[in-house]
Amino acid sequence: MPQRKRNFVNEEIHHVILKRIGNELLFRDTDDYYRGVFSIYEFNTSKPTEIYIRRRARIAEKKKVGGPTSHVDERKKLVKVLAFALMPNHIHLLLKQLKDNGITNFVKKIGSGYPLYFRKKHNQTDKGYFFKGRFASIHVKSDSQLIAAFAYIHTNPLSLIEPGWKGGKVKNPRKAIEFLEKKYRWSSHQDYLGKKNFPSVTDRDFLLKTIGGQEKAREIVNDWIKHKKAIKGINKISLE
Repeated sequence: MPQRKRNFVNEEIHHVILKRIGNELLFRDTDDYYRGVFSIYEFNTSKPTEIYIRRRARIAEKKKVGGPTSHVDERKKLVKVLAFALMPNHIHLLLKQLKDNGITNFVKKIGSGYPLYFRKKHNQTDKGYFFKGRFASIHVKSDSQLIAAFAYIHTNPLSLIEPGWKGGKVKNPRKAIEFLEKKYRWSSHQDYLGKKNFPSVTDRDFLLKTIGGQEKAREIVNDWIKHKKAIKGINKISLE
């Protein structure tokens, strides 16, 4: 049966999930996670992307001026990345489309670029599918769904320390909060709390305004951890 074409509308928001095929790991080590975050940033452009060329140019400029690079970001973004979380075998993205076909093209770039890096690094000769079929997407139509997606994405990494937490209560809320706020780097959660983790990757102003600021962002996530507080729309977000 042919797949139904999805029409992503500019200025509308979608929760997107890219999952590695089978049970294979998407990220095996710290370098892979860094490359995953870097890919989210670098592939968010309508221009052709050659990561290694851009990185070499930045390194050369840094050496030339003897300090932090003065590289001017002239990218024409395809989407606004509102939030993200990297998991061992999948990626969560909260995206607002800026250009026609922006979400589709952005995901395609990640879907072709990251596997090239991964296979070269890990000496894999397999040329088959890397990601699982068509990426999953959920249209976020209201503020309540937006807050639900925000909480869901940023609490997703808890499954790494409490594998069954989604089916019940979090056993140790304090430990869970500390894990997300201080130990787990591979999401936008810490940036939303004011800590500069990967600040260039996300556009946070819109969500912070909708939510009510940094402390409200912390409160939303912590309430969900402590009380499994019912958030309207959360059941529509879980597609894993």
